[in-house]
Parts: sequence; structure tokens; C-alpha cells
Amino acid sequence: MSDILNNKLLTFRSQIDEIVKDLHDLTVEIRHDELRQIVSDLRNRINEPFMFVIVGEVKAGKSSFINALLSTGKEICRVAPQPMTDTIQQVIWGEKEETITINPYLKKITHPVEILKEIAIVDTPGTNTIVEHHQEITERFIPASDLIVFVFEAKNPYRQSAWDFFDFIHAEWRRKVIFVLQQKDLMNEADLAVNEKGVYDHAVKKGIPEPKVFAVSAKLEQEGREEGSGFLPLRNFIKENITGGKAPLLKLQNNIATSRNLNERIAKGVADRRRQWELDVAFRKDISQGLEKQEGKSLRQVDMLVENLIAGYDRITLAKDEELNEGLSFFSLLRRSIAGIFTKKANAQQWLEGLAKDLDQELHLELQNKLNDNVADLADSIQQMAKMIDLKIHASETVLKNNHEIFSDIAERRANVLQELQDTFHRFLNRPENFTADHLFPDKQPGTTSIATGSGIAIVGVILAAVTKLSVFDITGGVLTTIGVLFAGFTSAAKRKKIVDGYRREIAKGREALETELSQKLRAYVTDIKVKIDKNFEGFDEMLQAEEAQIGKLEEKQRGIVERLDGVEKELA
Repeated sequence: MSDILNNKLLTFRSQIDEIVKDLHDLTVEIRHDELRQIVSDLRNRINEPFMFVIVGEVKAGKSSFINALLSTGKEICRVAPQPMTDTIQQVIWGEKEETITINPYLKKITHPVEILKEIAIVDTPGTNTIVEHHQEITERFIPASDLIVFVFEAKNPYRQSAWDFFDFIHAEWRRKVIFVLQQKDLMNEADLAVNEKGVYDHAVKKGIPEPKVFAVSAKLEQEGREEGSGFLPLRNFIKENITGGKAPLLKLQNNIATSRNLNERIAKGVADRRRQWELDVAFRKDISQGLEKQEGKSLRQVDMLVENLIAGYDRITLAKDEELNEGLSFFSLLRRSIAGIFTKKANAQQWLEGLAKDLDQELHLELQNKLNDNVADLADSIQQMAKMIDLKIHASETVLKNNHEIFSDIAERRANVLQELQDTFHRFLNRPENFTADHLFPDKQPGTTSIATGSGIAIVGVILAAVTKLSVFDITGGVLTTIGVLFAGFTSAAKRKKIVDGYRREIAKGREALETELSQKLRAYVTDIKVKIDKNFEGFDEMLQAEEAQIGKLEEKQRGIVERLDGVEKELA
């Protein structure tokens, strides 16, 4: 390889190393240990030779195949009648023969074989092994591999466990694969041809275009019978497609492909996460709009209720106005005064006091009945709206499941937030005090009424007390009693007019005060309940805000990696 080409490859390798480093940082940021380990392995092997990973079932002849391929006349990978490969063995170039134990599951074997300067070979335990950790660690080598050599026992290349492992390699990593039927010396040519065709057709069905299938015999190759061993076509394939200076460039391209694969996985996970966030935002918007709609509906109910109450107030006070006008005439007062002297009938003062008492009782009954009917309906409609929200919380759509490939931890965190919301809101619904408005009338100490207990919403009793004790008593009873005491003895038209005008002024003040207080307090009650309901979503809203920021950052980093991979790949082409 020329110095210029070598320097260019070193530059590309450095660029890819930086991209993989950022990809590694991204896997750390999303706290995905499996992807983090895969990217770490990929980065550690960037400077290693082109890697052959040999896979297949136990006793398919993988170790014998490697020994024959290296053609050293030595048993580099141990072979025996019983399964011998109990660890992963990575065969690499070294100036002397040496076996280095990396961990209980991985050994490195160095050997001064010329081909190992361009390729490294990884011998793995059988895909159907039951030894703990073996398949897990074998799978860790797959993403960093440059070529998968799938070794079958020539007599039976159709075992399900082998093809299941192929599905993992192909579906998950899209690795380049060649197929080897080992131990062909144990079969006649006709049966061997059938099995070669069978593997070819099966691979095509699995999505491999023009699969490469080689039938070999490690036994014949090691006995020196090279023409019949089948290794010559395999070596020619390796020479034409991999070795001879092509391996470093191919490895870089494979590193790009693997990095892209990993980044696309993260991108898909982030897309799922964004989709979940969008659904949650839409769900939250629906809740908010529902609250706004219900608030508007309830406020209209309040306006109608107040209007109805004021109409009753007007009807009763007008009737008393007419009764007062009539009763304050000269002859009516004279008749009452005389009758009071000679009979037990009420005198003028007693009549005025009775008039005030009747007004109080009639207003009390009028307001109580209408509040009983209407405020209970108002409270019930608000409770029904809260129950509807509770149902929506339970029915919120989930696409980010707890078994999500990338973001299972985020899915679990969201599920916990949603469960907490459900529990909090359920407790909220089952606390009657959350639907009362005692704090809106801090200066009143109403007693319990049958209306309050009958409806289950204490707010009705509170409003009754506010209306009857403050508005009605203070504005009517006290005024009329005072008027009766001061003016009962005056009979001139001017005095009567003054009394009636005073009554009307006080009634008008009472009307305004009643309307204002009822409207303010009831409207405040409705809005307060809305705020209480909305407050339950604080934790959910915080999650949405945090998710929006985090998703945006991940998308930006993921897109940046794509752009850089595209740039390097374009230069390598």
C-alpha cells in the first residue's frame, strides 16, 4: 500500500474514531449499557485487522476449518471428538505463538502467520451451546465483525438453532455473510450438491442476494489433498474480495455501516420517544381544553343561577314594596294604631317588624330553594367533568413500552409519572373537601344544612349562609326594623315617601350586593376547582418539559453523527 493511500486511510480512521467516540457518548447519555458496550467494542477494534467471525453449531467443524484455512500445519484452535471451544478465541498476528487469557470467556492467540497481518479470525462456541454467557459474548463480536463465516455441518445444514442465529445476525446487523459446508468428505457428491443448493435457496429466502456457499473439507486440506478439499475457491474469494490491500478500506466501510446501524437504532428510539411525547402533549392539551370548556359552561351556569336568584329577589322585594306603600297610608296607620289600643291586633310598629320578618323568611326560602336546585347541579357538573378527566388519564395512549429496545428506562419513568397522576387524581376525586369553597367565605361560620349533606357538596351550605346571613338579614330585616321604629309615628306624605325611598335604596343596595357577591363567589369557586384539578398535572407537566428538551438534544446529536458519517462515506467511495 502506498504511503499516500496509507495516510489517507489513517485520516479516515481518525475521523471515524471521533464519530464513534461521539456515538459512544450518546449511548452513555441515553444510559443504554448494551449499546454502550457494543460501541466501546467497535471503537477498541477500529485499529485491528479485518475480522472474520466464525459461527455455527457445536461440532460443525469450526475449529478444524480455521486450522485448515491458516494452513500452518499446526493445531492453532484445539480440535477433539468432544466440544472443545469453551471460550471465544481471537486469532491475530504476533511475532511469536502465545495464548493470552483476557477473561474467562475470551482468549487471544497470536501467531506469526502472514495472512493474519490482514485479517483476524474469531472462533466462537457453538450457537446451540448451553454454556452460560457464551452466546451473549459471541453476539458482542458480531457488530464489530467485518465478515461472518457461517459454518454448517455438511450432512445437516438445516438445524433451526443455526438459522435462528443467522436471523439475529442478518436482521440486527446486516453483516456480510458467507456460508461454509464443512466436512464434505463425509458425503457423496450428489447429496452434497443438494445441500449446497438448499443452503443457497434458504439464504435467498432470508434476504441474501447471490449468497456465497462453499463446501470444504478441513480433513482433506490438512492431509494435503488441496484439489478435493474445496479450500481453493474459498481462498480465491478471500484474495479477490478482502486481502491484497483491500481489507483496511473495507473495514473502514464496515465501521461506518455499523456506526450508522447503531445510530439508526438510537434515532428510531428517539423517534418513538418523540411520538410518545407528542401523544402526551396532545393528551394534556385535550385535558386543558376540556377544563376550559367546562369552566366556560359552569360560568354560564353561574350567570343563569345568579340571574334566577335576582329575579326571585326582585319579585319578593317588589311585593313588599307595594305592601309597604299601602300600609304606610294615613288611614292604614291610623287604623292600626287605634286597633292596637283597643284590640290585640298589631300596631304600626309591630306591623313593620312583621313585614321585615316576612321579607326575611320569604327571601330565605326563595334563595335556599334555588340554591339547592342550581348550585348542586353546578357542583355535580364539575364533578362529572373531573371524572371524565380521570377516565382520560387511564385511557392515555402508550407507544413507549417498558420493554422498549432503547428507552425502556424512560418508558418506565413515564409509566411511574402516569401512575402517580392516576393515584393522585383518584384521591383528589374522593375527597369532598376538594369540591368545597369554604376558604372563599373566610368570615362566615355556617352551620350544616340538609342541602349541604344531601348533595354531598358543602359549598351549597356555605353559599346559603353567605346569602341569607350577610346579604339578606343585613339588608332587609335590620333596615325595615329601623324604619319601623323611627317613622311609625309620621303620617305625612313626605315622611311616607322618605320611608319608601329609604326602603328602595336599601333594597337596591342589597340587590347589587347580592348579585355581586353571588357572582364573584360562585365564579371564583368554579375557577378554583379548575385550578385544583390542573394542579394534579404538575408532575406530568414537568416530565413533558424535560422530555421536550432532552429529545431535542438527542435528535441534534444523532443528526450530527449522520451528517459526519455521510461525509466520510462519500470521501471513501
